[in-house]
Amino acid sequence: SVSAAFREHLRHLGLRDFPCSLGSWDKSRFHAGRSRRRGQPGSGADQAGQEEAVLLGQESPEARMELLRDPHSPWALLPACSPQDQRLREMAVLAPELVHGSSIFQVLQSLRIVGKDVEEVDKGLLQLEQLEELILSANHISRISSVNLPRTLKVLELCCNTVADLQDLCTQPPPELQHLGLGYNRLCGPLQDKYLTANFWPNLVSLDLSFNNFTDLLGLVSQLSSLQKLRVLVLQGNPLALIPAYRGFVVDSLPKLCILDDICIGPQERHQFHALARQPELIRRSEARVVVSVGEIKGVPDPRALQQLEVGSQAPVITYSYCVTYEF
Repeated sequence: SVSAAFREHLRHLGLRDFPCSLGSWDKSRFHAGRSRRRGQPGSGADQAGQEEAVLLGQESPEARMELLRDPHSPWALLPACSPQDQRLREMAVLAPELVHGSSIFQVLQSLRIVGKDVEEVDKGLLQLEQLEELILSANHISRISSVNLPRTLKVLELCCNTVADLQDLCTQPPPELQHLGLGYNRLCGPLQDKYLTANFWPNLVSLDLSFNNFTDLLGLVSQLSSLQKLRVLVLQGNPLALIPAYRGFVVDSLPKLCILDDICIGPQERHQFHALARQPELIRRSEARVVVSVGEIKGVPDPRALQQLEVGSQAPVITYSYCVTYEF
Protein backbone atom coordinates (compact mmCIF):
# COMPACT_ATOMS: atom_id res chain seq x y z
CA SER A 1 0.00 0.00 0.00
CA VAL A 2 0.99 3.64 -0.33
CA SER A 3 1.03 4.02 3.48
CA ALA A 4 3.46 1.13 3.90
CA ALA A 5 5.72 2.51 1.16
CA PHE A 6 5.56 5.94 2.82
CA ARG A 7 6.64 4.56 6.21
CA GLU A 8 9.51 2.71 4.58
CA HIS A 9 10.49 5.89 2.73
CA LEU A 10 10.60 7.86 5.99
CA ARG A 11 12.80 5.18 7.53
CA HIS A 12 15.30 5.51 4.69
CA LEU A 13 15.38 9.29 5.12
CA GLY A 14 16.80 8.78 8.62
CA LEU A 15 14.87 11.63 10.22
CA ARG A 16 15.67 10.24 13.69
CA ASP A 17 19.39 9.66 13.02
CA PHE A 18 22.44 11.89 12.85
CA PRO A 19 22.69 14.58 11.55
CA CYS A 20 18.91 15.03 11.88
CA SER A 21 16.65 14.98 14.92
CA LEU A 22 17.70 15.25 18.57
CA GLY A 23 20.61 13.43 20.15
CA SER A 24 23.88 13.85 21.96
CA TRP A 25 25.11 15.68 18.85
CA ASP A 26 22.54 18.45 19.27
CA LYS A 27 24.04 21.53 20.91
CA SER A 28 20.64 23.03 21.75
CA ARG A 29 19.72 19.84 23.61
CA PHE A 30 22.92 20.06 25.66
CA HIS A 31 22.36 23.69 26.61
CA ALA A 32 18.77 22.91 27.62
CA GLY A 33 19.96 20.07 29.83
CA ARG A 34 22.65 22.22 31.41
CA SER A 35 20.13 24.96 32.24
CA ARG A 36 17.88 22.39 33.93
CA ARG A 37 20.80 21.08 36.02
CA ARG A 38 21.86 24.55 37.04
CA GLY A 39 21.25 25.13 40.76
CA GLN A 40 21.18 21.43 41.66
CA PRO A 41 23.53 20.27 44.43
CA GLY A 42 26.60 18.24 43.45
CA SER A 43 30.28 18.35 42.73
CA GLY A 44 31.46 21.08 40.39
CA ALA A 45 34.20 18.80 39.04
CA ASP A 46 31.64 16.09 38.15
CA GLN A 47 29.49 18.58 36.28
CA ALA A 48 32.47 19.95 34.36
CA GLY A 49 33.45 16.44 33.33
CA GLN A 50 29.96 15.72 32.05
CA GLU A 51 29.93 18.94 30.05
CA GLU A 52 33.30 18.14 28.49
CA ALA A 53 32.13 14.66 27.50
CA VAL A 54 29.03 16.08 25.78
CA LEU A 55 30.99 18.85 24.05
CA LEU A 56 33.15 16.28 22.26
CA GLY A 57 30.15 14.96 20.36
CA GLN A 58 28.38 18.27 19.70
CA GLU A 59 27.41 19.59 16.28
CA SER A 60 25.68 22.93 15.77
CA PRO A 61 22.53 23.06 13.62
CA GLU A 62 24.48 25.06 11.01
CA ALA A 63 27.16 22.35 10.76
CA ARG A 64 24.56 19.60 10.49
CA MET A 65 22.71 21.50 7.78
CA GLU A 66 25.97 21.70 5.84
CA LEU A 67 26.34 17.92 6.11
CA LEU A 68 22.89 17.51 4.55
CA ARG A 69 23.44 20.00 1.73
CA ASP A 70 26.99 19.15 0.66
CA PRO A 71 26.69 16.70 -2.31
CA HIS A 72 30.00 15.08 -1.25
CA SER A 73 28.80 14.43 2.28
CA PRO A 74 28.13 10.79 3.26
CA TRP A 75 24.76 12.02 4.59
CA ALA A 76 23.70 13.69 1.32
CA LEU A 77 20.55 12.39 -0.34
CA LEU A 78 20.74 10.52 -3.62
CA PRO A 79 20.05 12.63 -6.76
CA ALA A 80 16.82 10.69 -7.37
CA CYS A 81 15.29 11.97 -4.12
CA SER A 82 12.78 14.79 -4.30
CA PRO A 83 13.18 18.35 -2.97
CA GLN A 84 10.49 17.48 -0.42
CA ASP A 85 12.79 14.79 1.02
CA GLN A 86 15.54 17.34 1.47
CA ARG A 87 13.16 19.79 3.15
CA LEU A 88 12.00 17.12 5.59
CA ARG A 89 15.58 16.34 6.60
CA GLU A 90 16.41 20.00 7.07
CA MET A 91 13.25 20.43 9.10
CA ALA A 92 14.37 17.51 11.28
CA VAL A 93 17.45 19.60 12.14
CA LEU A 94 15.83 23.00 12.66
CA ALA A 95 12.45 21.92 14.07
CA PRO A 96 12.56 18.18 14.88
CA GLU A 97 9.27 18.31 16.77
CA LEU A 98 7.47 18.91 13.44
CA VAL A 99 8.59 15.64 11.83
CA HIS A 100 8.16 13.27 14.77
CA GLY A 101 5.17 11.02 15.23
CA SER A 102 1.91 12.15 13.67
CA SER A 103 3.13 15.75 13.36
CA ILE A 104 4.68 14.97 9.99
CA PHE A 105 1.21 14.37 8.55
CA GLN A 106 0.38 18.03 9.18
CA VAL A 107 3.37 19.49 7.30
CA LEU A 108 3.81 17.20 4.29
CA GLN A 109 2.60 18.84 1.06
CA SER A 110 4.24 16.57 -1.51
CA LEU A 111 4.60 12.78 -1.55
CA ARG A 112 6.61 10.90 -4.18
CA ILE A 113 6.43 7.09 -4.19
CA VAL A 114 7.96 5.94 -7.50
CA GLY A 115 8.84 2.40 -8.51
CA LYS A 116 8.04 0.80 -5.13
CA ASP A 117 5.67 -1.97 -6.35
CA VAL A 118 2.67 -0.24 -4.77
CA GLU A 119 -0.65 -1.89 -5.63
CA GLU A 120 -3.14 -0.17 -3.30
CA VAL A 121 -3.93 3.46 -2.54
CA ASP A 122 -5.26 2.99 0.99
CA LYS A 123 -7.13 5.32 3.34
CA GLY A 124 -3.96 6.02 5.33
CA LEU A 125 -3.34 8.89 2.89
CA LEU A 126 -6.22 10.78 4.48
CA GLN A 127 -3.92 11.56 7.42
CA LEU A 128 -1.96 13.89 5.11
CA GLU A 129 -4.33 16.78 5.54
CA GLN A 130 -2.09 19.30 3.73
CA LEU A 131 -1.05 17.09 0.80
CA GLU A 132 -1.18 18.90 -2.55
CA GLU A 133 1.02 16.71 -4.78
CA LEU A 134 0.90 12.91 -5.01
CA ILE A 135 3.21 11.13 -7.46
CA LEU A 136 2.75 7.35 -7.74
CA SER A 137 4.43 6.63 -11.08
CA ALA A 138 5.88 3.25 -12.13
CA ASN A 139 3.95 1.08 -9.68
CA HIS A 140 1.30 -1.65 -10.09
CA ILE A 141 -1.88 0.32 -9.38
CA SER A 142 -4.86 -0.94 -11.37
CA ARG A 143 -7.70 0.80 -9.50
CA ILE A 144 -7.67 3.89 -7.32
CA SER A 145 -10.55 5.05 -5.14
CA SER A 146 -10.97 8.80 -4.78
CA VAL A 147 -12.43 8.40 -1.26
CA ASN A 148 -8.87 7.57 -0.10
CA LEU A 149 -7.37 10.73 -1.59
CA PRO A 150 -6.92 13.96 0.42
CA ARG A 151 -9.32 16.66 -0.72
CA THR A 152 -6.44 19.14 -0.86
CA LEU A 153 -4.74 17.43 -3.83
CA LYS A 154 -3.81 19.63 -6.78
CA VAL A 155 -1.47 17.22 -8.61
CA LEU A 156 -2.07 13.48 -9.08
CA GLU A 157 0.45 11.58 -11.20
CA LEU A 158 -0.26 7.90 -11.99
CA CYS A 159 1.99 7.44 -15.01
CA CYS A 160 3.20 3.90 -15.84
CA ASN A 161 0.67 1.87 -13.87
CA THR A 162 -2.07 -0.54 -14.95
CA VAL A 163 -5.15 1.69 -14.54
CA ALA A 164 -7.90 0.51 -16.87
CA ASP A 165 -11.01 2.04 -15.27
CA LEU A 166 -11.64 5.58 -13.95
CA GLN A 167 -14.98 4.93 -12.29
CA ASP A 168 -13.62 4.60 -8.72
CA LEU A 169 -11.33 7.59 -9.20
CA CYS A 170 -14.31 9.73 -10.19
CA THR A 171 -16.56 8.80 -7.26
CA GLN A 172 -15.43 11.76 -5.12
CA PRO A 173 -12.48 13.31 -6.99
CA PRO A 174 -10.40 16.05 -5.31
CA PRO A 175 -12.26 19.24 -6.27
CA GLU A 176 -9.13 21.42 -6.66
CA LEU A 177 -7.11 19.02 -8.81
CA GLN A 178 -5.18 20.89 -11.53
CA HIS A 179 -3.03 18.12 -13.06
CA LEU A 180 -4.02 14.52 -13.74
CA GLY A 181 -1.34 12.23 -15.16
CA LEU A 182 -2.60 8.94 -16.61
CA GLY A 183 0.02 8.29 -19.28
CA TYR A 184 1.22 4.75 -20.01
CA ASN A 185 -1.78 2.96 -18.54
CA ARG A 186 -4.50 0.69 -20.00
CA LEU A 187 -7.35 3.11 -20.59
CA CYS A 188 -9.61 2.49 -23.56
CA GLY A 189 -12.26 4.62 -25.16
CA PRO A 190 -15.11 5.26 -25.50
CA LEU A 191 -16.09 3.76 -22.10
CA GLN A 192 -13.62 5.97 -20.22
CA ASP A 193 -14.29 9.18 -22.16
CA LYS A 194 -17.30 10.05 -20.00
CA TYR A 195 -15.07 10.42 -16.91
CA LEU A 196 -12.95 13.15 -18.53
CA THR A 197 -15.37 16.05 -18.14
CA ALA A 198 -15.82 19.14 -15.99
CA ASN A 199 -18.40 17.29 -13.90
CA PHE A 200 -15.51 15.45 -12.28
CA TRP A 201 -12.55 17.81 -12.87
CA PRO A 202 -13.81 21.42 -12.88
CA ASN A 203 -10.36 22.94 -12.20
CA LEU A 204 -8.20 20.71 -14.40
CA VAL A 205 -5.45 22.65 -16.20
CA SER A 206 -3.20 19.80 -17.36
CA LEU A 207 -4.16 16.29 -18.52
CA ASP A 208 -1.83 13.51 -19.68
CA LEU A 209 -3.51 10.57 -21.45
CA SER A 210 -0.51 9.54 -23.53
CA PHE A 211 0.19 5.93 -24.56
CA ASN A 212 -3.18 4.43 -23.70
CA ASN A 213 -5.68 2.92 -26.12
CA PHE A 214 -8.03 5.79 -26.98
CA THR A 215 -9.35 5.38 -30.52
CA ASP A 216 -12.43 7.64 -30.80
CA LEU A 217 -11.06 11.13 -31.47
CA LEU A 218 -14.48 12.74 -32.01
CA GLY A 219 -15.95 11.30 -28.81
CA LEU A 220 -12.93 12.11 -26.65
CA VAL A 221 -12.61 15.70 -27.85
CA SER A 222 -16.34 16.20 -27.32
CA GLN A 223 -15.94 15.27 -23.64
CA LEU A 224 -12.71 17.26 -23.17
CA SER A 225 -14.35 20.40 -24.53
CA SER A 226 -16.22 20.77 -21.23
CA LEU A 227 -12.91 21.33 -19.38
CA GLN A 228 -12.90 25.12 -19.61
CA LYS A 229 -9.62 25.52 -17.69
CA LEU A 230 -7.67 22.89 -19.66
CA ARG A 231 -4.49 24.38 -21.15
CA VAL A 232 -2.11 21.40 -21.49
CA LEU A 233 -3.10 18.10 -23.14
CA VAL A 234 -1.02 15.05 -24.06
CA LEU A 235 -2.59 12.42 -26.33
CA GLN A 236 0.42 11.11 -28.24
CA GLY A 237 0.89 7.36 -28.24
CA ASN A 238 -2.83 6.62 -28.62
CA PRO A 239 -4.17 5.09 -31.86
CA LEU A 240 -6.25 8.22 -32.50
CA ALA A 241 -3.03 10.26 -32.82
CA LEU A 242 -2.24 8.38 -36.07
CA ILE A 243 -5.13 10.10 -37.88
CA PRO A 244 -3.67 12.61 -40.38
CA ALA A 245 -6.02 15.42 -39.30
CA TYR A 246 -5.53 14.64 -35.57
CA ARG A 247 -3.54 17.67 -34.44
CA GLY A 248 -5.46 20.20 -36.50
CA PHE A 249 -8.82 18.85 -35.34
CA VAL A 250 -7.81 18.98 -31.64
CA VAL A 251 -6.31 22.47 -31.94
CA ASP A 252 -9.45 23.87 -33.55
CA SER A 253 -11.85 21.97 -31.27
CA LEU A 254 -10.21 23.18 -28.04
CA PRO A 255 -9.58 26.92 -28.60
CA LYS A 256 -8.29 27.53 -25.06
CA LEU A 257 -5.60 24.86 -25.31
CA CYS A 258 -2.03 26.22 -25.16
CA ILE A 259 0.10 23.05 -25.45
CA LEU A 260 -0.71 19.80 -27.27
CA ASP A 261 1.71 16.86 -27.03
CA ASP A 262 4.44 19.08 -25.56
CA ILE A 263 4.27 21.49 -28.53
CA CYS A 264 3.02 25.04 -28.05
CA ILE A 265 0.05 26.12 -30.14
CA GLY A 266 0.74 29.44 -31.84
CA PRO A 267 -1.57 31.91 -33.64
CA GLN A 268 -0.33 30.76 -37.05
CA GLU A 269 -1.27 27.15 -36.31
CA ARG A 270 -4.71 28.17 -35.05
CA HIS A 271 -5.27 30.15 -38.24
CA GLN A 272 -4.06 27.24 -40.37
CA PHE A 273 -6.55 24.80 -38.83
CA HIS A 274 -9.44 27.25 -38.50
CA ALA A 275 -12.88 25.61 -39.05
CA LEU A 276 -11.42 22.10 -39.21
CA ALA A 277 -13.54 21.15 -36.18
CA ARG A 278 -16.64 21.68 -38.32
CA GLN A 279 -15.55 18.94 -40.72
CA PRO A 280 -15.77 15.72 -38.68
CA GLU A 281 -16.14 13.71 -41.91
CA LEU A 282 -12.38 14.13 -42.39
CA ILE A 283 -11.82 12.19 -39.18
CA ARG A 284 -14.30 9.43 -39.99
CA ARG A 285 -12.78 8.79 -43.41
CA SER A 286 -9.18 8.91 -42.31
CA GLU A 287 -6.79 6.03 -42.65
CA ALA A 288 -3.35 5.81 -41.10
CA ARG A 289 -0.21 4.46 -42.73
CA VAL A 290 2.95 3.71 -40.79
CA VAL A 291 6.32 3.37 -42.53
CA VAL A 292 9.03 1.66 -40.50
CA SER A 293 12.68 1.75 -41.62
CA VAL A 294 15.45 -0.18 -39.90
CA GLY A 295 18.58 1.93 -39.86
CA GLU A 296 20.97 -0.37 -38.02
CA ILE A 297 20.95 -3.86 -36.55
CA LYS A 298 23.43 -4.93 -33.90
CA GLY A 299 24.30 -8.36 -32.58
CA VAL A 300 23.75 -10.45 -35.75
CA PRO A 301 26.32 -11.60 -38.37
CA ASP A 302 26.85 -9.37 -41.39
CA PRO A 303 25.67 -11.38 -44.45
CA ARG A 304 28.06 -9.49 -46.74
CA ALA A 305 31.05 -10.67 -44.71
CA LEU A 306 29.82 -14.27 -44.92
CA GLN A 307 29.57 -14.06 -48.72
CA GLN A 308 33.16 -12.82 -49.02
CA LEU A 309 34.43 -15.76 -46.99
CA GLU A 310 32.54 -18.25 -49.13
CA VAL A 311 33.97 -17.16 -52.51
CA GLY A 312 35.83 -20.16 -54.00
CA SER A 313 35.07 -22.31 -51.00
CA GLN A 314 33.59 -25.80 -51.25
CA ALA A 315 32.28 -25.67 -47.67
CA PRO A 316 28.55 -25.93 -47.02
CA VAL A 317 26.64 -22.64 -47.16
CA ILE A 318 25.10 -21.51 -43.88
CA THR A 319 21.90 -19.48 -44.20
CA TYR A 320 20.59 -17.12 -41.52
CA SER A 321 17.01 -15.81 -41.40
CA TYR A 322 15.47 -13.30 -39.02
CA CYS A 323 11.91 -12.31 -38.20
CA VAL A 324 11.12 -8.82 -36.92
CA THR A 325 7.65 -8.18 -35.45
CA TYR A 326 6.07 -4.76 -34.81
CA GLU A 327 3.09 -4.50 -32.47
CA PHE A 328 0.60 -1.63 -32.82
